Amino acid sequence: MIIKNIGELVGIVPAGVLRKQGAEMAETGVLHDAWLAVEDGKIVGFGKMDDLVGHDGNDRESIDAEGGLVMPAFCDSHTHIVYAGSRDGEFLDKINGLSYEEIAARGGGILNSSDLLHETSEDELFAQSMVRVREMMAKGTGALEIKSGYGLNPEDELKMLRVIRRIKESVPALVRITFLGAHAIGRGYTHEGYVQAVVDMMPKAAELADFVDVFCDEGFFTVEDTDRILTAGAACGLRPKIHANELAVSGGVQVGVKHGALSVDHLERTGDAEIEALRGSETMPTMLPGSSFFLGIPFGRAKEFIGAGLGVALASDYNPGSSPSGDMRFVMALGCIRMRLTPVQALNAVTLNSAYAMGLSDITGSITVGKRADLILTHPGWTLTKIPYLHQTPFLRTVFLGGRALK
Repeated sequence: MIIKNIGELVGIVPAGVLRKQGAEMAETGVLHDAWLAVEDGKIVGFGKMDDLVGHDGNDRESIDAEGGLVMPAFCDSHTHIVYAGSRDGEFLDKINGLSYEEIAARGGGILNSSDLLHETSEDELFAQSMVRVREMMAKGTGALEIKSGYGLNPEDELKMLRVIRRIKESVPALVRITFLGAHAIGRGYTHEGYVQAVVDMMPKAAELADFVDVFCDEGFFTVEDTDRILTAGAACGLRPKIHANELAVSGGVQVGVKHGALSVDHLERTGDAEIEALRGSETMPTMLPGSSFFLGIPFGRAKEFIGAGLGVALASDYNPGSSPSGDMRFVMALGCIRMRLTPVQALNAVTLNSAYAMGLSDITGSITVGKRADLILTHPGWTLTKIPYLHQTPFLRTVFLGGRALK
């Protein structure tokens, strides 16, 4: 296909650039009055309408953008969307003043989701989760990571991983799979007993997963636990992605960098030591503003990280307890409104850098010849700045995943 009369083509990145850091976060290629061509699901060319001659073959479907904006589809590198039922009762608890930690101490939170998941069949869990995946794709997400972590025993963790694999095989979006057995201490286990159980699960989990994750934070898993679990994951070929510094300055960033984590996620509570630990590493700091918004906790220090020369990714943290939304356009808006990122910085954070945090930025996340045609086409008149500014106004005309319009 070829898309013509694009008012603004944004997110253009040269081949070989896999992430943006520091001052690069404020840069993106932009063309006005543009065209973009797709063959076999990949971007094969783009340019100004004045230069279209020779690229407009008769065998291509022609789409008139009518002045609409075209950008890369969103990439969401941190989700927990395979879960059963709902935790709206805890929403009332939050309104009535209970903290995330207090709800967890009363047996709610992650353990509540674990109990619900245990009672739900694999087919029903898949059906419920697919509703959320379809919702995310319809809102413009073309690549996403999905974690286990509500099983909390060998049988149910593997059930979750099988469901995620089934989702991966059923949708046009790119899906990466993370084993998060160390999300909380499973019922009936001692702390030490459960850490050993997670280590013992690793070989079978590695048959299904791409990454291993640990909730290294106050009241959950220690740096020593995390070190042990990541070592076991590495022995099975799983690269780390870490939950760190949501509830306290936990040391999770440092242990993640030590183990070559692809990303360290949350980072609502960080100091200068975390910034220094990340300098020069391959690890992507990933912040989850939807969780900050829903829980009323601090937003990540994105501008300070960028000012220190680091890159930042933003992701949804879509889960039933602390961020019940996978709307990456809203995540982008929170990046601008609450974290004071510019629209270009926020765009890089929800596309290329979030793709990097899944190991996918060589495939998707930017307008680059040779990458998958995972694209958002807006209605006429939209600009990049308007997308986070008018953050509730409908803007999507068509989502293309692998060059095909999403039905």
